[in-house]
Amino acid sequence: MTGYLIRRVGQAILVVFGVVLLTFLLSHLYPANAAARAALGPKANAQQIAQFNHENHYDLPIYHQFWIYAWNIVRHGYLGYSYKYNQSVRSLIDERIPKTLVLIGLSTVFALLVAIPLGILQVVRRNKIEDYTLTAVSFVGYAMPAFLLGELLILWFAIDLHVFEFEAPQSNSTWGILADPRGWILPVFSLSAITIAGFSRYMRSSMMEALTEDYVRTARAKGASASRVLFRHALRNALIPIITLLGLTLPAIVGGAIITETVFNYPGMGLLTTNAATQNDVPLLIGTTFIAAIATVVGNLVADLLYAVVDPRVRYA
Repeated sequence: MTGYLIRRVGQAILVVFGVVLLTFLLSHLYPANAAARAALGPKANAQQIAQFNHENHYDLPIYHQFWIYAWNIVRHGYLGYSYKYNQSVRSLIDERIPKTLVLIGLSTVFALLVAIPLGILQVVRRNKIEDYTLTAVSFVGYAMPAFLLGELLILWFAIDLHVFEFEAPQSNSTWGILADPRGWILPVFSLSAITIAGFSRYMRSSMMEALTEDYVRTARAKGASASRVLFRHALRNALIPIITLLGLTLPAIVGGAIITETVFNYPGMGLLTTNAATQNDVPLLIGTTFIAAIATVVGNLVADLLYAVVDPRVRYA
């Protein structure tokens, strides 16, 4: 188990380093002095631009710039300064990341609570009308673009029916957002819909595979009831692959949060990233990408470790 843990942590560090390096290099594909003009404005003169480049180390070789950037992250947790917001990148992320964690957490929990029973129902009623109907709905949900689903939800439930708000809560606090369910229900459902479609299909396959195992046949031979075989024996083992699936789908959930937050004007990391991209705020864009990479890698790492804990075969391998 220790060797497995060391290997996975080492791989995670390499992935984060690669993502940060690639993002840093892509940010320097802008034309010369683009960052200075984005920060100082189009009327900045040559002297002001030169001074800005010197203060931000833009006049150094690119490898030296990356070394300074990486060292500031490791030693001080400094992710740069946003001249658009006149605020450090870290403080902006600290303000927004709790709200994104609430959105991702609620949508993931909701997706699991819905997808697992749907997958079980499809197994119990497989090759019947319920199975075919849920399969068709899953395919539609899986193919539905996140931005289109969000706009349709706003059109139906906010504008036509006036059941929910068309905009997410704009509170500065996490508790303020949670206190307004009419505002956050649509973003949560929009983000979790695609996840539900994928999880339910995977749960159906995993449960059907578990029902063919020898221990299930043994339980049936001993006279165990159908419900006991299904929930006591098959379900517990069928849930194990869901842990890995959760880690693998985390990047898609994080990516979907960017689109969902933009559609519903949700004040989280996703909307912050979109604004940074549209406003040419390079330091903020690099910082949000770095945090998203960290969250994705950590999520996959935790999923792998949990899988090793619940499945001894992984540790023995």
